[in-house]
Amino acid sequence: MSDHTAIRGPFLTFHADPFTVDPMEAVTYQPDGLILCTDGIITAAGAWDDLKDQIPQSIPVDHYPNHLISAGMVDTHVHYPQLPVIASYGEQLLEWLETYVFPAEARYADITYARQIAQTFLKELLRVGTTTAAVYCTVHPESVEAFFEESERLNTCMIAGKVLMDRNAPDNLRDTAQSGYDQSAALIERWHGRGRQLYAVTPRFAPTSTPEQLDLAGSLLGTRPDLFMQTHLLENQSEIEWVKELFPNRTSYLDVYDKAGLLRPRAILAHGVHAQEEDFQRCHDTGCSIAHCPGSNQFLGSGSFPLFNALKPERRVKVGIGSDVGAGPSLSLLQVLSDGYKVAQGLGTKLHPAQGLWLATAGGAQSLGLEHQIGTIKPGLHADLCVFDPSATPLGKIRAQTAESLSDILFALTMLGDDRSVQATYIAGRKLHSRD
Repeated sequence: MSDHTAIRGPFLTFHADPFTVDPMEAVTYQPDGLILCTDGIITAAGAWDDLKDQIPQSIPVDHYPNHLISAGMVDTHVHYPQLPVIASYGEQLLEWLETYVFPAEARYADITYARQIAQTFLKELLRVGTTTAAVYCTVHPESVEAFFEESERLNTCMIAGKVLMDRNAPDNLRDTAQSGYDQSAALIERWHGRGRQLYAVTPRFAPTSTPEQLDLAGSLLGTRPDLFMQTHLLENQSEIEWVKELFPNRTSYLDVYDKAGLLRPRAILAHGVHAQEEDFQRCHDTGCSIAHCPGSNQFLGSGSFPLFNALKPERRVKVGIGSDVGAGPSLSLLQVLSDGYKVAQGLGTKLHPAQGLWLATAGGAQSLGLEHQIGTIKPGLHADLCVFDPSATPLGKIRAQTAESLSDILFALTMLGDDRSVQATYIAGRKLHSRD
């Protein structure tokens, strides 16, 4: 028998890109809407009065008056093994890795421990309204197995991969170019395209991979046209200088990846804080995307990513939003959008709340090449949904009462919102988180 879900309440989605039109003109808003789902897929979405007679007999309606239903949020860059070291004090990127991250990641050879953290991590994602993420595991295949096992149990659409790291790391966190290739190939065979699970070839960043490993990563990508790739780019000035020393024959940091065959659609480059015009042009030409992580960039003192420069229409780069936990201090993309607004202000630009929410939903899906599966509320897409409560906190309630427009409510939500602002999260039409 088919599984049906009916969800009623105000809903918001996007029919256009708010960076190319007046932001609120890109929004589709139903003040009293109905979303119908069958077997995890949206079958209808529109006004309650128009669709209520289509509700299958005896199906209860989940009703959320005075809330705001959205497509689930998309986190384009996050490290699940770093959850135990979130909010660790006082270092910039390279020192932070040595002091906190590498010791934490060494524990993931133990699959029991990896399962424990994977379960907590995915539960926390649902609690903050994130339904899809591009996730780094560790160098250990066990960390990937544990993550995909739990994601498959929840039926979440997740992208993840084993970190490739064959130099400049502790002995217990290094693979070799060949073992990294072989282990990744086995994981791809086991998990990529299994249900909603997707695999990303994952060299951590250029300094921790030899040219041979990067070349083999490019070869591995060539084995399946729909694989993802994720790595880091131009995050920190000391890191950039280190890359120059390690790859003296390359013209730029990005050129290191380019020569290895890693730049292509479904390639996700985290940060890009110090990208120059030629970097943006090459990202545009190759179809790869940048994960903008304003929270972690501020936390580590890395700098400010020039979002609106990346989005110049003449050579537009695909951009999504990333929490980058553990350097990012919160998994909540609402809080990341608050940081993003402040970073944009500091650069003399204004991030409209509709633009921010688009980056975290429809834009994030587009940056991953998944816009035909997730990111908006329309028939044929997976029913991954987030129900916001703009009045969840005392300050939020006061602000919602004084809001004069939908734009005003959205802005207050992205400035004041956190996990408490997420009333419920649905995965493929099933409510897997409820604040109550």
